[in-house]
Amino acid sequence: MSAPRKLSNLSIVMIVAIVTLVGYGVVETLRKPATLNDAEFGAKVRGYLLANPQVLREVIDELSVQERAAAEREKTAQIASLDQQLKYDSNSFVAGNPDGDITIVEFFDYRCGYCKRSFPDLMKTVEEDGNIRLVLKEFPILGDESVLASRAAIASMAQDKYMDFHTKLMETRGSFSLDRLLSLAEEYGLDKVKLEADMNSEKTDGIIRDNYAVARELGVTGTPAFIIGNTFVPGAVSADEMKNLVAEARQKEAASATN
Repeated sequence: MSAPRKLSNLSIVMIVAIVTLVGYGVVETLRKPATLNDAEFGAKVRGYLLANPQVLREVIDELSVQERAAAEREKTAQIASLDQQLKYDSNSFVAGNPDGDITIVEFFDYRCGYCKRSFPDLMKTVEEDGNIRLVLKEFPILGDESVLASRAAIASMAQDKYMDFHTKLMETRGSFSLDRLLSLAEEYGLDKVKLEADMNSEKTDGIIRDNYAVARELGVTGTPAFIIGNTFVPGAVSADEMKNLVAEARQKEAASATN
């Protein structure tokens, strides 16, 4: 028995296009009349597409739109299912307005250049808006130094110094050794002995482990990654883009409240 012949990409596109055209009733001439056999119908379809090749592009474009919309709906549903872990996890630091009407969640890494470049715009947006909850999720994915820096930042929460220390780490260039982290911490009045002990605690292990788990469920694979309201936004975002996304999130919230 010979192996089944594989369809080329073009053939697959043609089949999808034809099925879509027929299924949505876009071109009535492609509906198979009872008087035509399969070969005659195939010839009729082929003739139509050859005479109107732009139809294929229109169908492919429409399929892309529908696929993107479906992916966005699926991601929104995932975010909703993880709402508690993402937005109200008691172990993640909340900046901005704790009672804000819109929540932004950021997954970040202290060695991520895009995170560092986004940081000023993110904080500017939060400060100028005044009604945003900013949930900061340590997500160290760029090696051992990233993990070390995240451990130090998490440990600083026990001394009520997280935001100052977080800001310093975001503004710091270069590598993060333990000695450097402890030196930076000392500049902000942190107890180095306590910080190092808390860096190696089971609680710190658990926070990083939980952040990895929720990121994996949501499909976060890089940094920075934002959830703005219920919209997933991968990659760096400018201040203007952030403001627009926050405005859209508020509109969606208002629309949802009236339904």
